[in-house]
Amino acid sequence: MKKLYRSQTDRKIAGICGGLGEIYGIDSNLIRIAFIFVALITHIIPLVITYLIAWLILLEFQSK
Repeated sequence: MKKLYRSQTDRKIAGICGGLGEIYGIDSNLIRIAFIFVALITHIIPLVITYLIAWLILLEFQSK
């Protein structure tokens, strides 16, 4: 089972997209583009809230 983590090297804001890219072997820029596309379709707020929650959860797990 792959463990989700924040990337320490491939990060723009918090490293969430970079970590997803490293886990699944996908270019993190493609994940960022998909994130922006979905954010625009859903009027940004739901996806921004999801990103912030993921950041806080992974920040807590990474500190342990």
